[in-house]
Amino acid sequence: MSFKHLCYWIMLFYSCCCWVSSGSAEVLYDQLERSVDVPRDPRRVVAFAPSITEIIYAIGQEGRLVGATIYSNYPAAAAGLPKIGSYIHLDLERIVALKPDLCFATKDGNPRPVIDRLTALNIPVYTVNPHGYKSVAQTVLELGKILNAPEKAALVVEEMNRRVKRVQVLVNSVTERPRVFFQIGIKPIISAGSDTFIHELIELAGGRNVADEASAYPRYSREQVIGLSPDVIVITSMDRQAAFEQVRKSWLQWRNLPAARLNRIHLVDSDIFDRPSPRLIDALEQLFGLLHPELAEELK
Repeated sequence: MSFKHLCYWIMLFYSCCCWVSSGSAEVLYDQLERSVDVPRDPRRVVAFAPSITEIIYAIGQEGRLVGATIYSNYPAAAAGLPKIGSYIHLDLERIVALKPDLCFATKDGNPRPVIDRLTALNIPVYTVNPHGYKSVAQTVLELGKILNAPEKAALVVEEMNRRVKRVQVLVNSVTERPRVFFQIGIKPIISAGSDTFIHELIELAGGRNVADEASAYPRYSREQVIGLSPDVIVITSMDRQAAFEQVRKSWLQWRNLPAARLNRIHLVDSDIFDRPSPRLIDALEQLFGLLHPELAEELK
């Protein structure tokens, strides 16, 4: 490290040390069981993942946000927030320059060295690890408490629970549970195994995940997918919409594949399905409609 960079980091260290006083903070344990000195009323918050940004907006505390990742695009106002890189490539200097008094990180994707460096600079980082519907709800409640919006957070979770129960009532009335292959990668073909919230969504929506494997994101050849004989194939698409549309068309050519024969190959928005935020319930309802179209109107 050059002398110039050394002086830069020393200056940042001493400037950061005064942002949060011990008298205005409390020690909390985050979802990784790390002790964090969390400000009692954090005013400058940075979110390290789009899902966290969505949760903060959902509980009405977006006024505290001073920075978010580049793909934080929901709601639309989030796109105007100062950007601190992507959630897997966080820009440490940009984060520090925003002078946050609290950062929210996620275990899935955020680089641990950046979090450790921020902690060393006396910038508290509270890490969450939502990996299913219930843990998303718990994360909403925790952020609501930290950001002094417990009542709003409780209302968000109450509405999530209400909608999930409504889907479950309908699922209990079905006799067939279609076999589902959920594709999230093209080359190689990647699906969602049993240790993912997508697997949980498939089951909650009344389907059976044919990629029910121990690994979170197993890889498959085309022949292996055909051998699984899924009734429904769901493909997530984001900015590569054209590429995923081509994948859908390529699956339709395999007429011995039940999903192709029945024309049940669907493209869905990855922003809704891949983010552990309250919008997972939107994904659940959409998936239920794809798996049980005869009952889709019941959710409207």
